[in-house]
Amino acid sequence: MSSALASLFKYKQWADAELLHAVSQLKDASQAKDKHVAVRILNHIRVVDEIFIGHLSAKDHGHQATNTADTPSIDALAQLLQTTSKWYVNFCESLPYPMLGEVLPFTFSDGDSGRMTREEILLHVVAHGAYHRGAAGRMLVQNGIAAPRDLYTRFLHSTEPNRRG
Repeated sequence: MSSALASLFKYKQWADAELLHAVSQLKDASQAKDKHVAVRILNHIRVVDEIFIGHLSAKDHGHQATNTADTPSIDALAQLLQTTSKWYVNFCESLPYPMLGEVLPFTFSDGDSGRMTREEILLHVVAHGAYHRGAAGRMLVQNGIAAPRDLYTRFLHSTEPNRRG
């Protein structure tokens, strides 16, 4: 059981939701293209999360690419992101610590083969999401909307106020 990894996935869940809420503030017609691109970026994060859930659970993830042909609505995407986040939190909270180091073989969406430990996969998923949230956040700033402060420290201090004391 890894409480640190579970905490990182709770942070990811929080950061994804904050960014999705901010993206929903893009309402002007002139912002429609950027809003669409930001939703596509967040959907890409979700699809990659699902692909790695498949690798971690040795099940078919059902994706042929790292994004979907159709773009989900913000409400649908929020639900999908919530579902994947809960899966990762539960996985990290229930995984026996010795299994983190087990190497898993898998096939990338481009057909290449790969091998990573469970721990490496989990860290990749967290880092991948942060990278792409930054790109989507930049689109907000270009449209005059402040991007959420996507910081692990901010998450910890807002969800556990006693850390400030």
